[in-house]
Amino acid sequence: MGLTIALNRGRILDECLPLLAEAGIVPVEDMSASRKLVFNTAIGGHKLVVMRGSDVPTYVEYGAADVGITGKDTILEYGGGTHFYERLDLRVGRCRLMTAVPASTADGLQMREGHLRVATKFVNVARQYFEERNRQVTIIPLSGAVEIAPLMSLADCIVDIVDTGNTLQANGLVALETIAEISSRVIVNRASMKTKFDEVQLLIEALRAAVD
Repeated sequence: MGLTIALNRGRILDECLPLLAEAGIVPVEDMSASRKLVFNTAIGGHKLVVMRGSDVPTYVEYGAADVGITGKDTILEYGGGTHFYERLDLRVGRCRLMTAVPASTADGLQMREGHLRVATKFVNVARQYFEERNRQVTIIPLSGAVEIAPLMSLADCIVDIVDTGNTLQANGLVALETIAEISSRVIVNRASMKTKFDEVQLLIEALRAAVD
């Protein structure tokens, strides 16, 4: 029958394609040289669908895709694993979801007390994080260039993905607290886990072997 696999375009796609190849899932054409978004595979009758990372959980939850590969940050922002099964950590695309503040704020060691304005792309994650710490915050949603929000006096701190930390440093910020360790994860539609159990399990085990 084959599986429909939703893939996060960009860096995650580049890092996951070799793992999929090791698992025997290879597109019939060069994905990097095509403007197509849906690709057949050489064997197995699978389909690979390339999309924005934030859309992967939606496609998997509603069954348009049986399996998805996306970052843990996207899964957390979507609402965790309540809408699908999170089955495997692929250990690629590693980074951290962190709070960060201007280096000049409390010597860059901690955020000031009182109400905070928090700029982030991860609205749900940030809100939950600060609520659990009983901090009063105003969440300011941004779709990009989050690092400049404190510089422009839009926010007191940010919640964002941190890889090397170079971007933070270049904009006068320092990372503080780690909210979550991030890497690429395999998620599975709940119905597909039952109706296509053998195919899903075969894929998971093949990817696990490729990772190990």
